Amino acid sequence: MDRPSCEVLAAGYSYHTKPFHVASTRGLRNYLIRFQVEGCCRVLIDGEAKLIVPGDLLLYKPKDRYDLRIEEELQPNGEREVSSGDYYFFCRGSWLDEWWNRSAKPRRVRLPINEDVLHLCRQTILEQRRGKGTAKEMAEYYLRLLCLTIERATQEQHSASGKGKSFLAYEMKRYIEEHALSPLKIEDVAGHVGLSVSRAVHLFKSMFGQTIMQYVQQIRLSVARERILFSKMSLEQIAETSGFNSYTYFYRVFRARYGVSPKEYRTGELQLD
Repeated sequence: MDRPSCEVLAAGYSYHTKPFHVASTRGLRNYLIRFQVEGCCRVLIDGEAKLIVPGDLLLYKPKDRYDLRIEEELQPNGEREVSSGDYYFFCRGSWLDEWWNRSAKPRRVRLPINEDVLHLCRQTILEQRRGKGTAKEMAEYYLRLLCLTIERATQEQHSASGKGKSFLAYEMKRYIEEHALSPLKIEDVAGHVGLSVSRAVHLFKSMFGQTIMQYVQQIRLSVARERILFSKMSLEQIAETSGFNSYTYFYRVFRARYGVSPKEYRTGELQLD
């Protein structure tokens, strides 16, 4: 019996700093997975142009209508500008058909912007670009892992919505993901869900195994890493726009996390993956 297929047709990282609009009014030909990792855009959902922010993952099946618009918006960093960065995957196959149909798939899913998820995105893209043979098969498996990660996140969020404390923890997580690139205090996160600082700190740590500020720094470093690899911004600009107070501090925490300086990482590009 043939193995169920999961073919990656096109994959990449898209970064826009100028207005952009694309629409498929007749419907998509294949599945589309789109993961917003920085900036924001608007997508037509249920007839309304909804704001899509970092951490929002969009799911489309064949024949779904797709309408994306990137224009000047109030960004998570507090500035009004055109800025949007996302990973995208066009794919098809019997495995994807089965995965889609075995549980309800919402149009929009919240997904953590962490190294595990970003690694799956990057590796799927790299193997798809390498082309045939083993690389093609590896791209397929990375995409399967990404789909299963999406499915688990959907199930966890559905479960959390009926549990008070878990729901508050995920709300804090979402708030952090949306505001990590701007000046952010623990008091802001706690106030968003109506908890005291001490209760918010304890709840977040017990749910996710790290402190609020550790998660903030994780997101900032992930965004900075993407910009180092995929943008032409200077390292000083990257540090400033990724939420770090100074390049000196950014240099120190980046080196501590990845073992090389930002400049060395840019020069070596994807070798560390």
